[in-house]
Amino acid sequence: MSKVRVSNFSISADGYGAGPRQSLDSPLGVGGEALHGWFVRTRTFKRLLGGGDAGETGPEDEIAARALQNVGAVIMGRNMFGPVRGPWPDDRWRGWWGNSPPFHAPVFVLTHHARASIAMEGGTTFHFVTDGVEAAFARARSAAADKDVHVAGGVSVVRQLLAARLVDAMHVAVSPVLLGSGEALFAGIDLPALGYAIASHVATPHATHYFFQASRS
Repeated sequence: MSKVRVSNFSISADGYGAGPRQSLDSPLGVGGEALHGWFVRTRTFKRLLGGGDAGETGPEDEIAARALQNVGAVIMGRNMFGPVRGPWPDDRWRGWWGNSPPFHAPVFVLTHHARASIAMEGGTTFHFVTDGVEAAFARARSAAADKDVHVAGGVSVVRQLLAARLVDAMHVAVSPVLLGSGEALFAGIDLPALGYAIASHVATPHATHYFFQASRS
């Protein structure tokens, strides 16, 4: 059965999933890139960039690779798609990832401002959803068919889906980094009350990985 899952989502030791002041120079907010140190060293990440067999293997590479398996659709927020705010001034911004994004599936981008879909190389098409997170969830589930829906981020989208109890499984990597401010992932969210529990965890020198599971009883 297909699942809606958050995977490879990194936060700081003080709970922030992105730093403040996102911009072209700081796509993840100031200091945010440091959250993903565990991921960028893996062979899986290097292969996404065409790096062949470069990169480290081991537990974190296995975790990263599992996240990319059986994905039929992706949900993300507009802030993850790019730094443009307000109405789209034109169609020039097509994401951070160049002509061949690493998703290889339909991607549903939550936004308040309509825009035509963008077909990219490698099987990725960005669709812009203006009627809320549950509409994006429904469209992604339909597009994914019997495969999983991957929630790529950012923080606001994950929080909305958790609050609506639409996430089946979640992997959060807590990096040994302090940001001090930014976007807090779990602030004000009562995970046990929403039916989420930690199923397992893995600690490495680069991060502690927590795997959450939802109870639908």
